[in-house]
Amino acid sequence: MSIPPLSDSEFERYSRQIMLSEWGEEGQSRLKQAKVLIVGCGGLGTAASLYLAGAGVGHLVLADDDAVERSNLSRQVAYREDNLGESKARALSAQLMALNTQVQCRAVERHLAGRALDLEVSLADVVLDCSDNMATRQAVNAACSKACTPLVAGAAIGWQGQLMVFDFSASTSPCYHCLFPASSDEPPRNCQSAGVVGPVVGVIGNFQALETLKLLTQTTNIPSRFYQLDGQSLSLRAMPIPIDSNCAVCHPHNPSYINEVPDEHLA
Repeated sequence: MSIPPLSDSEFERYSRQIMLSEWGEEGQSRLKQAKVLIVGCGGLGTAASLYLAGAGVGHLVLADDDAVERSNLSRQVAYREDNLGESKARALSAQLMALNTQVQCRAVERHLAGRALDLEVSLADVVLDCSDNMATRQAVNAACSKACTPLVAGAAIGWQGQLMVFDFSASTSPCYHCLFPASSDEPPRNCQSAGVVGPVVGVIGNFQALETLKLLTQTTNIPSRFYQLDGQSLSLRAMPIPIDSNCAVCHPHNPSYINEVPDEHLA
């Protein structure tokens, strides 16, 4: 399929990234045609979506069933006090289209699960998991693995952040379930129960946007790595993610997949 040329207005708007040798006009045209699904419109989703819309990703699907609360405003900086009580997906969609009238946003104001999740994932070029609970993360991972849709997953709690990229369009890739397969009887930990530093969430969300843009413009091959950010020491550790040959998600011959896992990691 041929990629339509950019307009003069698009050239002017995106000139600083088009001039990158790894990006160019072809990369920008790929962004214009791309569709990205963002699951979760909290701190991660708002940060990532602002930069994706700003970069010119043509189609953004924003999924969240929550409304904007006052406690969100310290870290979910796309929202304004006037948005209190509004649907997050709808409010974020309006903010992104105000930032860039050249992008299209579709708000999904419900929790994506089952066939609806599978459908949205199958229509996307890249999926961002910006959710705040383990059950959703596992479900999104399983849907992306099944559809061979690349997944960029982020999480943050306290001073800590995590980033993972799984390119399921490649011939072989580990998955989120390879890394976090086990259930736990411990109570779930998330921002509401354990707190979080707003800029840590923003950093991870921006990392998700960066990795997504690299996937969409095909500027480089992205290995599957687990990144751990420590906001207090300002350190970033990178570790390879091994493939679990017994994983029930990316190796479906094993029937032991756990559909719902308590959130024992980051939220």
